[in-house]
Amino acid sequence: MLARKYRPQDFETLIGQEAMVQTLRHAFASGRIAQSYMLSGVRGVGKTTTARILARALNFETDKVKEPTIDMHEPGTHCQSIMEGNHVDVIEMDAASHTGIDDIREIIEAARYKPVSARYKVYIIDEVHMLSKSAFNGLLKTLEEPPAHVKFIFATTELRKVPVTVLSRCQRFDLRRVPMEILTAHFEKIAAHEKVKIKPDAIELIARAAEGSVRDGLSLLDQAFARAAKSAITAEAIRTMLGLADQAEIINLLESVFAGKGETALKTFRGFYEQGGDPQQLIADMAEAVHAITVLKALEEEDQNSDQPEAVQKAVAALAGKLSHAVLHRAWQTLMKGYEEVGKAPNQLSAAEMVLLRLIYMSDLPSPTDLIKTLKHAKDQGFAPAQQPASAGPHAPSAQGPGAISPSTGQRLEQRGAKSVNGPEAIPHQETRQVPDVFQESAIKEQAHNLVIPELFSFQDVVALIGEKRDVKLKLQIEEYAELVTFAHGRIEVHLLPGADEGFIGELSNKLTRWTGKRWMVALSHERGQPTLASQRRQAEEKELAQIKAHPIVEETLKTFQGAEITGIKPLKPEQD
Repeated sequence: MLARKYRPQDFETLIGQEAMVQTLRHAFASGRIAQSYMLSGVRGVGKTTTARILARALNFETDKVKEPTIDMHEPGTHCQSIMEGNHVDVIEMDAASHTGIDDIREIIEAARYKPVSARYKVYIIDEVHMLSKSAFNGLLKTLEEPPAHVKFIFATTELRKVPVTVLSRCQRFDLRRVPMEILTAHFEKIAAHEKVKIKPDAIELIARAAEGSVRDGLSLLDQAFARAAKSAITAEAIRTMLGLADQAEIINLLESVFAGKGETALKTFRGFYEQGGDPQQLIADMAEAVHAITVLKALEEEDQNSDQPEAVQKAVAALAGKLSHAVLHRAWQTLMKGYEEVGKAPNQLSAAEMVLLRLIYMSDLPSPTDLIKTLKHAKDQGFAPAQQPASAGPHAPSAQGPGAISPSTGQRLEQRGAKSVNGPEAIPHQETRQVPDVFQESAIKEQAHNLVIPELFSFQDVVALIGEKRDVKLKLQIEEYAELVTFAHGRIEVHLLPGADEGFIGELSNKLTRWTGKRWMVALSHERGQPTLASQRRQAEEKELAQIKAHPIVEETLKTFQGAEITGIKPLKPEQD
């Protein structure tokens, strides 16, 4: 296999990890060699290879070199056996199959003994995140105070699963994905060495498909070489092998989609499939093209990517000029969701075609801005909300049916415009805004002179005072779990709902007494009281939301954008339309 044949043997042939090599060079030169190393990165990026090279560097020895070094220009005494993975003092363990504390105990016991022939006894533990909690705990003490003759090198693809206590005891290196241009140059050298003719654009396709993984790229290159004939391997042959579509054809497909040409788009898509294209990969290719168009639209001309063929660049630029950011982002979200659906579907072609049809349907939809303008124009032409008698309360049911909306709510809706449909915040209600003027003045005086004591005339005053004191926990308890039974000056009687803190009554009494300078008694009642403040607020919000949903403009908006929801309501700034 190419991955084995061309595995790097030293840091000079290790590609794409220059930052790590530079750090190690300084550390070895200054004698600051760590006891433990943590190598993280995606699959195939070179973690195990780096671990072996590092073990070789730690134990490098020749007639002239008697100390650790990363400059290994010739084979040392232990080099070959270390790189082959069979040196007696370099022990490799796969944590995926040795996860328990017993396996770690063996390492701890063996670590007490000095190496047989090498300078250091090196333990390489691959996929270290697979170790059990007890195994990690058993390893901690040895990592904290390891014997001078022992070094640990850990490798993992899931760094977040490694306990922080272990990470803090290691020198960490994050192996980055190898850039496509470096992979391309590397694969070209290998092809030349193997005397296999392959076109440059074919190698670029393999490098792109590798996604920064050297091992994955070499596996694909192996597969490509197996197809080699007397003529050179072409990009078309690689696309067939990988199930990829040509970039220009993908752009043409997107042009048909955004133009609403369903028949043309479906025929093109099925043509890709009949040529061996994978449906899920085709959806991914479309998403990648949408990303390229969006980025091109956002970047300045001098920053644009130019590694694509000129014809593709022109087609991408043309679409970037035609399509808005809103349309592109909507297409991206649809393709990302569709990619998951296609992967789970029993018939991937059918699922992919449904994603395509969804995109085509969305291309005919107006943008939210255009819809708002259209609805506002219709409203200006006399399409106004129904009114209700002036005597009715601001939240009273309308006598004109469920489609009507109260004047106050209608006025607020008109001020906000249709943009309030997607507002992330809820409108604060009257009961949560009301704070008596007497209390406000008292609070201001207390802040200014630290002398005036607040007077509490209502249950709402109590909640407002708790909020002013920034006692978040007590405020949550009183709003969510306390039903008011009676309120009098100096005495509160409440019924507590399940979930309230046991010490809530005493805590509220003590804090009110301390804050006001007067004795306050808080009593527990077994009788139900008024709905909690939080419950009242939620009921008011639900009522207002129901009224807004019944508004003709909102109803029409929700019909137009099927599946849309009103997630919150907020007033717009005065300068907004």
